[in-house]
Amino acid sequence: MSEYLELFWHSVRAQDNIWWQLGTSLAIFLFALLLRGLFARFIFNMIIALTHKTRTELDRALITAFEGPLKFLIVVIGLYAALHCLPFYPAFFSILNGLFRSGVVVFFAWGLFNLAGSDVYSGLSEKYSFDRSIAEFLTKVLRAVIIALTAIVIAQEWDYDVNGFLAGLGLGGLAFALAAKDALANLFGGLVIIMDKPFETGDWILTPSVEGTVEEISFRSTRVRTFANAQVTVPNSVIANQAVTNWTRMKKRRVSFHLGVTYKTGRSKLQHCIARIKTMLEKHPDVHPDMIFVRFNEFSDSSLDVFIYFFTRTTKWVEYLRIKEDVNYKIMDILEAEGVAIAFPSRSIYLENKLRLEQSSDQEQQEA
Repeated sequence: MSEYLELFWHSVRAQDNIWWQLGTSLAIFLFALLLRGLFARFIFNMIIALTHKTRTELDRALITAFEGPLKFLIVVIGLYAALHCLPFYPAFFSILNGLFRSGVVVFFAWGLFNLAGSDVYSGLSEKYSFDRSIAEFLTKVLRAVIIALTAIVIAQEWDYDVNGFLAGLGLGGLAFALAAKDALANLFGGLVIIMDKPFETGDWILTPSVEGTVEEISFRSTRVRTFANAQVTVPNSVIANQAVTNWTRMKKRRVSFHLGVTYKTGRSKLQHCIARIKTMLEKHPDVHPDMIFVRFNEFSDSSLDVFIYFFTRTTKWVEYLRIKEDVNYKIMDILEAEGVAIAFPSRSIYLENKLRLEQSSDQEQQEA
C-alpha cells in the first residue's frame, strides 16, 4: 500500500489539474455523506410511512432490515466514485474494484442477516400457528448460513480457492463427528424437541431432572427457571430422552384430598354432610362438572375418611388456590351447620379396674 501511495504522490506532482481532481473527489464524497444523512432523516421515514398503508408486515421488515446496510452502501459507493477521480495506477483500481464488490456482498449479507432476525417470523408463527421455538431455531440456522456464504463469496472474490478448504472439511468430517458426538446429540435432541413440541417456551414442565418454566430452547440445551428462581440448563440429549410432564397443557386442574371426621359422627349425619358437600361442588361456578366424587372411603385409625375429588375450570395456580380455599370454607360451614367435628390424630389409653384391685389388695396384706 505504501508503494501505491508513493506512486500516487509522484503522479500528483506530475499533473497540472490535480487540484481539480482532488476537489471533484472530495465533492463526490461529501455528496455521498449528504445523501446518507438525507436518507436517514427523511427518505427512510417516508418509505416507512408508505409501508404502513399495506396489509403485510413483510415490506416494513424488509425496509427496516436494509436501513443500516443501505447507509453503509451509500458511503461505499461515494468513496468508490471519489477515488476513481484520482490519478491512481491501474493496479490500485483493481484492488479498489475488489473492495467495492466485497462491500456490495457485505451490503446484501448484512440486510439478509437483519431480516432473518426480524419480528416477521413471530407474526407468521401467530398467524399460521407456527411454533415460536421453531422460528427462533430457524433464525439462528439462517444467520449461520448467511455468514458462511458471505465468507465464501468474499474469499472467492479475492481469488482464494475455497474448494480445497471445503474438501478438507469433508475429509475431517468423520473426525469432527467423533469428537463432537455429544454436541451433535444435543443438536439432534434440540431438533426433536422443536419438531415434536413436547413443550414450548413459557411452559411449566416436570422431568426427572428439573421442574420449572421453560425460558429458552437453543441448539445445545434447554434453560428452565425453577420455582426457587434458579436457572437450570439441561442438555437437549438428556431432556429429549426423558418423560416430560407438561403442566401448562392441562385442560383442568385436579383437587384431591381426604376429609376425616370423628367416630362420634352418626351415619345419618355423615350421609347428610356428604350429600351437601357434593351439591355444593356441583353448583360451584369454578368447579368443573365432569368428574365430582364425594364418598365415605374408609375407617381410618382415628377418623372416618371422606374422599373428595374434583377439578377446577382454571389451570392458573393463583386462581386455583383461590377456588380451593373457597371450597374449604364452604365445607367448614357445612360441617358446623351439621354439628360434625373434624378428627385429628389421637390415641386412647384404657386402664383395667382388675389391675387396680389387685394392687390395692397387695398393699392391704403388706400393712397387716
